[in-house]
Amino acid sequence: MTLPELAKLSVETYLKEGKIIEPPADLSEEFLQKKSGVFVTIEENGKLRGCIGTYLPTKINIAEEIIHNAIAAAIEDYRFDSIDEKELSSLTYTVYILNDPEPLKNIKTLNPRKFGIIVKTTLSPVKTGLLLPDLDGVNTVEQQIQICCQKGGIDKEKEKFIIFCFTVKKHDDK
Repeated sequence: MTLPELAKLSVETYLKEGKIIEPPADLSEEFLQKKSGVFVTIEENGKLRGCIGTYLPTKINIAEEIIHNAIAAAIEDYRFDSIDEKELSSLTYTVYILNDPEPLKNIKTLNPRKFGIIVKTTLSPVKTGLLLPDLDGVNTVEQQIQICCQKGGIDKEKEKFIIFCFTVKKHDDK
């Protein structure tokens, strides 16, 4: 089973039966034993329909992280209505396994095609915005930081913030 298939099964089982699945035994040992932050993106006909994730692990393994984040992407993304059972056949899933974020040492090394970023304010209340790498329409570091600040409700002119960068392993069935 691929990781996008796991995300799909998680969403479909939850929406049809109201159940959270257990990680399948035929999944690679890597995903049953390792921990990582995971983002799940759901698209309908090429348009974003939901995206939720964790940049640090919150579950006992990657498989659990995918299952819970896939369901959250389907029903908890505040930007969209919850996915309806009638939509299931037209959805595609992408799973991003995140490497641990590291503080950005030099902004000149940042490449929006290669690195995702996390922007976090330094004073309370702490605000955080995250943007995955290699997104359509995000071509410059300035765009990446601007969108990330916008997502986190951060005024980049008035608030001090730090930037973390990370890489991902992208899994899709395209």
